[in-house]
Amino acid sequence: MRVIKRLACLGAIAFSTLGWAADPGITDTSITLGMSAPLSGPNGAYGQDMRQTIQTYFEQVNKSGGINGRKLELVALDDGYETEKTLSNTKTLLNEKHAFALLAYYGSSPTTEAMNTVFGPAKVPLVGTISGATSLREPIASNPNSRYMFNVRASYADETEAIVNQMVSLGLKSVAVLYQNDGFGKSGLDGVTAALKKHGLTPSAVGTVERNSVDISKALEPISKANPQAVIMVTLYKPTAAFVKAMKKSGQNPMFMTLSPVGTEQLIQELGADARGIGISQVVPYPWNDIIPVVREYQRLINKPGAYSYYGMEAYLMARTMVEGLRRAGKDLSREKLQSALESLNNVDFGGYRINYGNNGRLGSRYVELTVVGPGGKILK
Repeated sequence: MRVIKRLACLGAIAFSTLGWAADPGITDTSITLGMSAPLSGPNGAYGQDMRQTIQTYFEQVNKSGGINGRKLELVALDDGYETEKTLSNTKTLLNEKHAFALLAYYGSSPTTEAMNTVFGPAKVPLVGTISGATSLREPIASNPNSRYMFNVRASYADETEAIVNQMVSLGLKSVAVLYQNDGFGKSGLDGVTAALKKHGLTPSAVGTVERNSVDISKALEPISKANPQAVIMVTLYKPTAAFVKAMKKSGQNPMFMTLSPVGTEQLIQELGADARGIGISQVVPYPWNDIIPVVREYQRLINKPGAYSYYGMEAYLMARTMVEGLRRAGKDLSREKLQSALESLNNVDFGGYRINYGNNGRLGSRYVELTVVGPGGKILK
């Protein structure tokens, strides 16, 4: 009888151990979170800014006792803004680095592919990605993998509608579009087209540029030929800068507008004086505004006025959302409990920025405001 009891006890211990092992990345003292973003190449500045902000915030959380006694550890891998590398990184993070959950990805096509082929099927939550693409906001009923994608920013449809409404209010009717030839650019183009349609308009010209390229020659011809009153650029900072310079060199100076992923600070640095007058939609609060509580917290965290940025502000909000979910999930942590905790974030106010999820919603936020580059590269609201 004693032998049977001992075997039963050992079996229970083994079952418990296996149950714990089912969710990697958790120990009695730590929680490992994985990140994939460009840390090198043309867009490396974006990922570096995000990683630095998140690491600094995690250090702050850890000094205060961590999450229910566990310290946060970030494993960030470089994907160069390439889809195949993002997929490879995600597999590495889950299978080799044993990440418990994922945080702060980058890009529409890379994140969509990772969601549908890796972390979605594995039922691992991802909080935040630099993308407003529709493909990451599909209803869970039509794409079960969407359940594991917790967006923190507004969609490109939200951004483009705000831009188009502003242009139309100024009496502009001839609006061209420059877009990046991938999920990011196409989603932005769709948003612009839909917003223009509401006003009985269509794009006056369309041009495209390949991802990670600054060759805008094919886009320049049709757009400059249309002589538009305005151009909406769904591109990142290097091709955006190349296009603006080329348009001005050709003698055209329409109203230029671009979306938040462009990288406001990087674009200003790249263009110098030529950046003046460019409008940029933003999906997080103005990082230099110390009136909004969540911005003050971000500023205290960074503690270097010259280092404040929109990408840093967004990374901070992603990390805040993850930490709130982990805290709500409790000490007996599991991926499913984190999933449920994140779904419980309904209209949560971080101090001037609200996150709203639910059993069926993953939009996160619809916050959009328009800014313009002023004299000396100063960003004006």
